[in-house]
Amino acid sequence: MLAKSNYQSPIGEITILSSSNGLAGLWFVGQAHYGANFKLNQVPMRKTAVISLTAHWLDLYFTNQHPEAQIVPLDLTGTEFQQRVYRALLQIPSGKTCTYQQLARPINPAAVRAVANAVANNPISIIIPCHRILGKNGKLTGYAGGLTRKKLLLAHEQTDYKWTT
Repeated sequence: MLAKSNYQSPIGEITILSSSNGLAGLWFVGQAHYGANFKLNQVPMRKTAVISLTAHWLDLYFTNQHPEAQIVPLDLTGTEFQQRVYRALLQIPSGKTCTYQQLARPINPAAVRAVANAVANNPISIIIPCHRILGKNGKLTGYAGGLTRKKLLLAHEQTDYKWTT
């Protein structure tokens, strides 16, 4: 059974989607791929244990406490390849970045574009840290939540960033 709730972050409203197996989605409202593969308009607004735990994780994250992703049970969807990419993203520590090519290397070095596509379709923003991926030249590139948010998230993780609203 799916349930959703909204969370007000310093960089925009976030929709949290839980299933009976864990966190199924975390998106900035209106971002690219918002709620892809889920009929969010048909999901009831309701607090669940997973939603509460996710909101707590976000509270910790946005107050510079850098929580471990493992405290939130994840219900990963997508193909086996996409799930491998999501698990690889979870290995990138807070405050660190890597390129699509570096991310693809242990998965399939010849599949950089497929890895980039999986990253772009990540259904669990921030906790599965797709914002930590940079282009080949080390420059910021694509983020479904927008490049401004990507810059803010990276700055937050690399320093004790002070959020202003």
